[in-house]
Amino acid sequence: MAHANNKGKVCVTGGTGFLGSWLVKTLLEDGYTVNTTVRFDPNKKRDISFLTKLSKASEKLKVFNADLSKPESFNEAIEGCMGVFHVASPIDFAVKEAEETVTRRSIDGALGILKACKNSKTVKRVVYTSSGSAVCCKEESEEEEDGFDESSWSDVEFLRKFKPFCWSYAVSKTLTEKAMLQFGENNDLEVVSLVAPLIVGPFISPKLPDSVEKGLVLVLGKKDKIGITRFHMAHVDDVVRAHIFLLEHPNPKGRYICSPFFIDIQEMAKILSAMYPEFEIPATHEVKEIKGFKLPRLISNKLIDAGFEFKNSIEDMFKDAIECSVDKGFL
Repeated sequence: MAHANNKGKVCVTGGTGFLGSWLVKTLLEDGYTVNTTVRFDPNKKRDISFLTKLSKASEKLKVFNADLSKPESFNEAIEGCMGVFHVASPIDFAVKEAEETVTRRSIDGALGILKACKNSKTVKRVVYTSSGSAVCCKEESEEEEDGFDESSWSDVEFLRKFKPFCWSYAVSKTLTEKAMLQFGENNDLEVVSLVAPLIVGPFISPKLPDSVEKGLVLVLGKKDKIGITRFHMAHVDDVVRAHIFLLEHPNPKGRYICSPFFIDIQEMAKILSAMYPEFEIPATHEVKEIKGFKLPRLISNKLIDAGFEFKNSIEDMFKDAIECSVDKGFL
């Protein structure tokens, strides 16, 4: 049995990202020893002190260089770990690269990581961070009243044909998640996925995370940048705790949606202007005119039925994100 203050060694891929870094921080606080991977940085240009200065990092955190386009580069970080969180993902919302290139790199990288897990003989379970975009991107999704659960998959052909907002990312997340779950079944390796919505909340990474920026568009005065007018959302802390919950759960199966909030842009304007009268939040009638994609509801019952509890309210999520953005000078 691992001691209460030493729960074993785990690996987190993509440790410098918004979610990855918050996961590393929480795992260290929870008593895990953590290996994390960051992209190769031969000229040492990237500052990762926000990770290395975390509480307990000096004795319990090791940082490795690895890249999804070289899957074997993850072997060393995975060796000796009992659990792996695959959070790293190529994000290319602007579609600068061909979708096939992004998707191929994402799948090859993920399967390379799973092979390393299988070969390690120590990894008991892999938790993959998937996305709501792997569940609800399909022809009828805006009209879907009841919401989507884990049985729903985004329609890759629809995405490739109509190319809606962030379609290339949605294709790569859908096909990568399917490939990983399939590999787990075929190779007797426990693989579970956590489907995350738009994640908002506090952050330790030095730059403003994309998803926090999207969640705070009304506060940041970026009304013209709104591509989505109805969101599924979660507090970063709940998403991180759900990852750890799935690692520690005695017998998780398949996919789990982690999306407690469902909110349209008008309701968001109402909540934010009540909480922060000092910010110039557009009035409800102004935001009503905004045209954009309406994301459907995602249903988190499977995760809740497994025993997980969401701890944060919508107000907590906005408050923590705004306070953190103010502290770091983004607001």
